[in-house]
Amino acid sequence: MGVILEKSRVAEELLGSMAKLFGTMRGGLGISVVVVGMLLAASTGIVGATVVTMGLLSLPSMLNAGYRPSLAAGAICATGTLGQIIPPSIALVLLGDILSNAYQRAQLNMNVFTPKTISVGDLFVGALIPGLLLVAMYIVYLLAYARLKPDAAPAAKVDHATFAEIMRGLLPPLALIMVVLGSILSGAATPTEAAGIGATGALLLALGKRQMSIERMREVAISTMEITSMVFLILIGAAVFSLVFRGFGGEELIHHFFNTLPGGVTAAILVVMLVIFLLGFILDFIEITFVVVPIVGPILLTMGVDPLWLGIMIAMNLQTSFLTPPFGFALFYLRGVAPPEVTTGAIYRGVVPFILIQILAMAALWFWPAMATWLPALLRQ
Repeated sequence: MGVILEKSRVAEELLGSMAKLFGTMRGGLGISVVVVGMLLAASTGIVGATVVTMGLLSLPSMLNAGYRPSLAAGAICATGTLGQIIPPSIALVLLGDILSNAYQRAQLNMNVFTPKTISVGDLFVGALIPGLLLVAMYIVYLLAYARLKPDAAPAAKVDHATFAEIMRGLLPPLALIMVVLGSILSGAATPTEAAGIGATGALLLALGKRQMSIERMREVAISTMEITSMVFLILIGAAVFSLVFRGFGGEELIHHFFNTLPGGVTAAILVVMLVIFLLGFILDFIEITFVVVPIVGPILLTMGVDPLWLGIMIAMNLQTSFLTPPFGFALFYLRGVAPPEVTTGAIYRGVVPFILIQILAMAALWFWPAMATWLPALLRQ
């Protein structure tokens, strides 16, 4: 689904529609990038694809409109990482599966022989409020920046669009997202079945826009197979690593370390979050999900941590680490497609405010866990 949408120019039409809608206001192009990036993240769930696509399509438009390079680069990088938290994110799919197994193991360790379960769908629902909060905070920051420094985020000169033209670019991908998410949240389909529906819908969308040929379909199939093979090879390697790690008593060692930490559960969570944040500099989220989470997950869950809250915190943490200089993956993705006049220093400076926003959002989730747990509990009733 993600690869088809990436190659069918859906993002290009979306960005054009949003630019016509918001572009005439100060900071409007930046808001367009955030909204389109959110929809693209929800469609593809792939951070690299979102950052590269938005960098190729929107960065030249923002620079031509007179945007400060650091602001334009920061907005694109930050928006690209929304693919980690906005459902149906690939990160949440993998995290949901790993955390489900970890939760069952934790309950068996506590002699609970009728264990409760969490699903990928629960994680999707739990991520909705934190993800939308993050998008809202990005938009508020861009509006405030444009008001304080009008020359850094001026209004763009775009052609006026009718409501019908805007809807033509917006409704098809929005309908696809709603069908995929709606089928999961309503219980009508499992995530795997919903993915099949999404892939079929994306293919029909591409065919309707005349953006799908035999050659492009071949590229989509090969790219999909490469991504799938990579995930499964990492999963096999991680499973072997975890087995050896447990066999030599590593899990008991970490359990003992956490139990003897001053500060108890809070200190244990902080240590895990710091380790995941640092690993996000050098490893992709797939490796961290498959290698680190199966080791620390059961231990934290045995200590009474809510699995849904933990999953959303890990996803947001990884999102922040992918944005943090000097090694953040999103920065390198944008550097690869940015023109020479956008320096690496400008990209680094641009993401700093967005990193602070994400840390603020994580702090809000820390103090108000109901942001992640309230909606899933409501839908279960």
